[in-house]
Amino acid sequence: LTLLSIVFLYVTLKDNQLVPPCGIRQNYGGVYALKIQESAENYLETILMLGREKPYVRSIDIANELNFSKPSVSVAMKNLRENGYILVDEHGYITLTAAGQSIADTMYERHTMLSNWLIYLGVDARTAAEDACRMEHVLSADTFEAIKRHITQGHELPEDI
Repeated sequence: LTLLSIVFLYVTLKDNQLVPPCGIRQNYGGVYALKIQESAENYLETILMLGREKPYVRSIDIANELNFSKPSVSVAMKNLRENGYILVDEHGYITLTAAGQSIADTMYERHTMLSNWLIYLGVDARTAAEDACRMEHVLSADTFEAIKRHITQGHELPEDI
């Protein structure tokens, strides 16, 4: 699957539960969708994080944050826009759509929870952040929720992390 070919597809069952069709799928905060590439998840998470720090987000901000070339980021933003994950206005300001926001929120929650847990376990902060960045993309929703329950209910980390 390429980023250009990824679309949100849903099949509604009689009990009004949304489930994805067969294929690679991921639960993004209760919304099931075909799994997008890790790089797209990283871009969406970066847009979310920058949006919390700045009044608006532009491609150059993303390029600077990720230390990527401006042309590479421009291509990625075009793909994310065409697939319905972001909106770009006439000033070049980037905002997340509901679909993009859901994915970004999921990745941010996973990254934060996993990083803090690894630090709690004794991993240095830099390694914890790097490992969490890799782990957040491969865990199923069920596995992440089980880890989250263990951490928060086991009082290893406060519930608000």
